[in-house]
Amino acid sequence: MSYIRIRKHYIHIPHLVLGVIEFCCHFAVVWLLDTVLVAKVEPAITLATQWPIYLIYALLLSCSTLAMGVYNALLSESATNMLLRTLVSYFLIAMLGFVAIRLIFPAFVPGQLVLFWSIISSLVATVLIRIVFGATFDMRRLRRKVLIYGAGKKAVDIVEALGEEGFHDVELFGCVKSNGHDGLVDESLLLDEPENWSRFLKKNKISEVVIAQDERRKSEGGGVPLNQLLFAKLQGVDITEVASFIERGQNKLELPLLETSWMLFSDGFKYSKSRDYGKRLFDLIVSFLLFLVVAPLMIPTALAVFLETGRPIFYHQERVGYNGRRFRIYKFRSMRQDAEKGGKAVWAKKNDSRVTKVGAFIRNTRLDELPQLLNVIRGEMSFVGPRPERPEFVDELSKKIPYYDLRHTVKPGLMGWAQLKYPYGASEEDAKNKLEYDLYYTKNHSLMMDVLIMIQTVEVVLLGKGVH
Repeated sequence: MSYIRIRKHYIHIPHLVLGVIEFCCHFAVVWLLDTVLVAKVEPAITLATQWPIYLIYALLLSCSTLAMGVYNALLSESATNMLLRTLVSYFLIAMLGFVAIRLIFPAFVPGQLVLFWSIISSLVATVLIRIVFGATFDMRRLRRKVLIYGAGKKAVDIVEALGEEGFHDVELFGCVKSNGHDGLVDESLLLDEPENWSRFLKKNKISEVVIAQDERRKSEGGGVPLNQLLFAKLQGVDITEVASFIERGQNKLELPLLETSWMLFSDGFKYSKSRDYGKRLFDLIVSFLLFLVVAPLMIPTALAVFLETGRPIFYHQERVGYNGRRFRIYKFRSMRQDAEKGGKAVWAKKNDSRVTKVGAFIRNTRLDELPQLLNVIRGEMSFVGPRPERPEFVDELSKKIPYYDLRHTVKPGLMGWAQLKYPYGASEEDAKNKLEYDLYYTKNHSLMMDVLIMIQTVEVVLLGKGVH
């Protein structure tokens, strides 16, 4: 099995192992260089006294790597692109982090000479580690051989999904026709139902069976072979629901596969008062710290908006928030004053002509959303959560898309899981696809997941992803 579940969020084990190895490498690099370059001059410098500095150095470089999406791109991008991502993470994101820490807590940053050579050494070591790791942890050797029980529409959905990101570690063995009533998948994948499941699964080294029947009720053929599958599970074979299989591989809940009963009995969609209090405290602390960092940027942004198109500088809009309550969201204005003539809500479009030149820049850099810190402080929004939508769109989408209102059972956020995984929503179809990620967040959200989303959002901002 090539994944692990931490706080209900699925993480690929190879990525986790590589991250831990690189973290230890960063710690060792700065420790050794500090010992060689400084400790001989200043004997008081030892591991016992300097370990917080080494820890912060390793954490910052590891978070910068995660922020640039290096681990997620390991299998999908060339070595050149991976090197470019690593250079940006170390020499831009990490260096900015060290500058910020030096301004606030100067004692927790290595000296300039040690820092420079540590980053160079970490870069070289990281490249070598990934070369060795790629040769050692061959994903083809870690692949799970999966058998699908069912050959109808749900099975077709899985077969199509296996070609997408998230299933690099899956090898499809075939699809078993359940009761002989379905056969929509390619004929080359069709298998007859075995008489002895345990023997069949052991012989073919199947590690997981995905139950993907379109119809579960008893039929002439007898329905799902529950007793045989239970015995197989006790022998170490994973038996997985189709919705759980897609959730684990793509970190989303695919709407066509969702059933209310599965959502009701699944491990998730739980309310926790202590989690809400912790999330609120986290929001206030981060809001305060972020305001200290971005406050110098807000005045030039406001001035640029005013000089290009005059007043109003700020733009407010009604949105739907927690439990369906409406509130006003605030932004720096990025469109013309007449962007919505007659007051009718209009979906944003790619290369929208209503966006001004300054507006395009502040949208790409997310500067237009800085005033929403006020919404976070007031408790109307959180830092992480589904993006709040306009009431006109919510009323329309709730009628057309099942489970749409479930996204309002958590606070909306400045950034979210759907923003990381799916481009800017500009249509009903986009809203439907984004909802699949919002439902995953609603089901599994935790403080750890919020921190991961915040770190990875750096890549979205730097690369201008999802901006219209």
